[in-house]
Amino acid sequence: MTDKRKELPEKWQASSKAMRAVQVAFYVDEKVQNKIRQDACLQGMSPSDMIRQIANLPVSSPPKRPRLTASLNPEDYRLLAERYELNSEDTLEIKRRVMEELIDYATAEDNNCTDKKHLTNPD
Repeated sequence: MTDKRKELPEKWQASSKAMRAVQVAFYVDEKVQNKIRQDACLQGMSPSDMIRQIANLPVSSPPKRPRLTASLNPEDYRLLAERYELNSEDTLEIKRRVMEELIDYATAEDNNCTDKKHLTNPD
């Protein structure tokens, strides 16, 4: 039997340990969750990195290409396309429009990490 890691390109072999990591969910009170999310936000960290820091585990350096992610399904694209008056298959333009909204949201003077206005559905 051959070692699969040796078959991977060298630059991917370092990631093989991370691929074996298991995501763990912590079911704690909402106040605890909010405090950890808030502190992570204020420190420019992800909640996952904040948990690692609290648990005295190594925290990886910030990503070289920091990004926000969201999972969008075909229905989401349909709704966004309708909203922007685009074809739902024009995913790049939909992504660009959502990105503009994110930037507008983040640069509004009255927004900060603890502002919960964005959590309500405007419709």
